[in-house]
Amino acid sequence: MVDSSSPQLEQIQRKFAEAIQAHWKLFLIQGIVMILLGLIAVALPNIATLAIAIFIGWLFLIGGVVRALSVWRARAAPGFGWSLATALLAIVLGLILVLRPLEGVLTLTMVLIALFIIEGVAAIVIALEFRKHIRQWGWTLFNGIVDLVLAWLIFQGWPSTAAWAIGLLVGINMLFLGLSLTMTALAGRAMRPS
Repeated sequence: MVDSSSPQLEQIQRKFAEAIQAHWKLFLIQGIVMILLGLIAVALPNIATLAIAIFIGWLFLIGGVVRALSVWRARAAPGFGWSLATALLAIVLGLILVLRPLEGVLTLTMVLIALFIIEGVAAIVIALEFRKHIRQWGWTLFNGIVDLVLAWLIFQGWPSTAAWAIGLLVGINMLFLGLSLTMTALAGRAMRPS
């Protein structure tokens, strides 16, 4: 284990800060896109079951592609593997829902539970990596906790709430993810170069 005063840890911390500062615009763009997509999902929670499956499929597909592109461009940033895995999972889920929406609505609730658990755990792990480098790491931790709470809420109402709750819960999730990414971007912008 490396102690906090070691030169190796200081070099890792400096590289981490430089990566956040260098890619703050990508975090900001991704955060704004996620916030906008989240607002759209929250505004349309009572759409018919088929429309919800297709709509959420496109949200996941577009959001996953945007996230994958952003993560790929910032692949030197910590948490790259977790972030890329959740982006690819969102893309796969989106494709399934767009191509087979009738069969996907009830299954979607179970898949969303898994996705929110994975995203929640990933956000918490990333937040713990952020905590020594930027003050706003709490937003990412909060996003992870919200993901885990959303997973529990979906599970509690399944299957009767699937038609209206999925759009609302996905929208809330995307809003908090967008907020955490935006706050990370603003923190990266405010950092001074080493």
